[in-house]
Amino acid sequence: MGKLFYQGHGSYRLVSDQGIVIYVDPFAGSGYDLPADIVLITHEHPDHNDLSLLRQNQGCVVIRPETILINGVYGTRSLHEIVIQAVPAYNSGHDKNKCVGYLIVLDGIKIYASGDTSTTAYMQDVLSKEAIDYALLPIDGFYNMDPQEASACAAVIGAIHSIPIHMKPGALFDRKLAETFDARGRLILEPNDEIKL
Repeated sequence: MGKLFYQGHGSYRLVSDQGIVIYVDPFAGSGYDLPADIVLITHEHPDHNDLSLLRQNQGCVVIRPETILINGVYGTRSLHEIVIQAVPAYNSGHDKNKCVGYLIVLDGIKIYASGDTSTTAYMQDVLSKEAIDYALLPIDGFYNMDPQEASACAAVIGAIHSIPIHMKPGALFDRKLAETFDARGRLILEPNDEIKL
């Protein structure tokens, strides 16, 4: 089975059943010991794109908004039998034309890597019909939506499991804030927690 390792803040690592390593928004915590096959950057703020933390396997593909959001069209990539679809992500502090989330299909599991966002129409119009297994949603209430808005988004998306991330600015994790996130199938992961998908 694939695995998800939470590094803290908005950073996490996915490893497929075949051992393909994906880093999402590298910046925080530890767990950068496995060489990357794919790196997903949701936007170019410095707390989401620190490639210096990781080693890249030969042929590693780094996907950024500028490479997958072209002229307003959200692209799709298939790499190592993993499908990566860029999706809208935005709020008052994150430009819709320079930010994306990702819908990742890995070992038949659908993971919504929201990036820095608040409520989007895409959540209702598309994601709610996608049968998402895991949705990772920011809850800091400063750069992104607060726990109450994120809880409402989780209800719309309807993922089997919803995981709060990107909590207190400047901190890897804030349990008190995480526990105010209310969603069906809520999973609270602390930095260095790993789950089987």
